[in-house]
Amino acid sequence: MHRMTILYGTPADPAAFDHYYREVHIPIARRMKGLTGWTMNHLATDQDPSPYHLVVDLYAESRAAMDAILASPEGRAASADVPNFATGGVTFLRGEEEVVPTW
Repeated sequence: MHRMTILYGTPADPAAFDHYYREVHIPIARRMKGLTGWTMNHLATDQDPSPYHLVVDLYAESRAAMDAILASPEGRAASADVPNFATGGVTFLRGEEEVVPTW
């Protein structure tokens, strides 16, 4: 399983970020075909302000599948939308996910 982790830095206006992400960005990104999963984690840390506001994980069957999803018109539209709301910066991480069994 290939995972792309997106780290959104703390935005200038967290409420505006959250509203835009849910009302505008998610509908754009949902048009991407081939994702096998999508999770969101609003972070709470001991740091004030937190360096990250939201962590999003997107999943695909393989790196090639993720590359195809991102290269599609829908993937390009989702990527192009990110600067419209990510005022705290954004970092993209990618890799093969390995599940470690817990006894």
